[in-house]
Amino acid sequence: MSDTTTGVIPRLDLRGRTLGLRELRAVLPRAEFDVEAALGTVRPIVEDVRDRGAAALYDAAERFDGIRPERLRVPTTVVEAALAALDPAVRAALEESIRRARLVHADQRRTDATTRVVDGGVVTERWVPVDRVGLYVPGGLAVYPSSVVMNVVPAQLAGVPSLAVASPPQRDHGGWPHPTILAACALLGVDEVWAMGGAQAVAAFAHGVEDGADVCDPVSLVTGPGNIYVAAAKRLLKGVIGIDAEAGPTEIAVLADDSADADHVASDLVSQAEHDPLAAAVLVTDSPALAEAVEEALVRRVAATKHTERVATALAGRQSAVVLVDDLEAGLALVNAYAAEHLEIQTRDAEAVAARVRNAGAVFVGPWSPVSLGDYCAGSNHVLPTGGCACHSSGLSVQSFLRGIHVVTYSSDALREVGGHVVTLARAEDLPAHGEAVLARHPEVEPGS
Repeated sequence: MSDTTTGVIPRLDLRGRTLGLRELRAVLPRAEFDVEAALGTVRPIVEDVRDRGAAALYDAAERFDGIRPERLRVPTTVVEAALAALDPAVRAALEESIRRARLVHADQRRTDATTRVVDGGVVTERWVPVDRVGLYVPGGLAVYPSSVVMNVVPAQLAGVPSLAVASPPQRDHGGWPHPTILAACALLGVDEVWAMGGAQAVAAFAHGVEDGADVCDPVSLVTGPGNIYVAAAKRLLKGVIGIDAEAGPTEIAVLADDSADADHVASDLVSQAEHDPLAAAVLVTDSPALAEAVEEALVRRVAATKHTERVATALAGRQSAVVLVDDLEAGLALVNAYAAEHLEIQTRDAEAVAARVRNAGAVFVGPWSPVSLGDYCAGSNHVLPTGGCACHSSGLSVQSFLRGIHVVTYSSDALREVGGHVVTLARAEDLPAHGEAVLARHPEVEPGS
């Protein structure tokens, strides 16, 4: 096994090696993203917001965002003005993104299910939305109105009665969040928007805050991607609030054979690398010829792209690589071990290959389904698990905002019929009072009956 660098992206040659899951996870490229290490930085920020409320948020905005906003809550007039000034082409694109997202997410809504266990014994599972959510939209190296869509649409379709959006104040926009983000909120009918960023926004959502007449009530759940400090705040406050995930740097993995178009693959790797210097771009292929062609295409594309330095840093980092494997079977094993946030399948019989993928946040099948389509207008959600968490977690969906509540209704006769088993199991667990709760209703019940 060799590890070399072409000058644009590292190359990892795994041909001729049979590696188990543990070995694969040990050698696969990953970004350094130590949320635990960030807790020490985040804890005093979170505690300051808890203790001082709005004053702490204003101070944090001045410290981290370089501006002290006039108000924390964005006035409705500012939100409406942002929509009025929005480029008509951007508005049309956002409206189409919203339309497609609503189509897909509407089909995710679970319905209540009632099971008759016995005559007189019924269990119903009700799906109930959380009472209030805080939706976080980052505002760092890029502008993310698409994240407004991806957070708000499933929350609305779940029936969440109260939702608020937070995004960092911007020096270039008078201390308000970016106007395109505000316009997206207006398109979706969101009128509670807060100029708050980073860990302090998560803390404000968790504990609530009063700023004169403006009140941000505590939320039950916080969703949305962010930097390492947002992730650390989510970890610190988990339990006070529910969270969707501790999002890390974005990832793309491409599983490709010699049928793939090298320029398509290279363009997709660059498209994710432009997010962040820590973004991961991984090509897995059994074709040395494709690997070389992709590396050559990357040289051209990195030089020509707008964010050249950021892309070059991401591609050259330890989190990115061209990985050579013996065959597609080995490639499938590798991408399942990697559990990428975004996985593209650019092979022959791509649909059949994709059907064998078990671990991925989202799978993009064939040459005409690039990840960037999913970022904006596929209808799917782009808030997805990172850092290998796709092996146990799902992306954001309508279900993220729902809770299943079991409603148990038994008649006297139905309880009497099963009561003996309840008493027996209660005594077996040395919890006799559990059984006595049944005997108080039906003293005639015999254990074991």
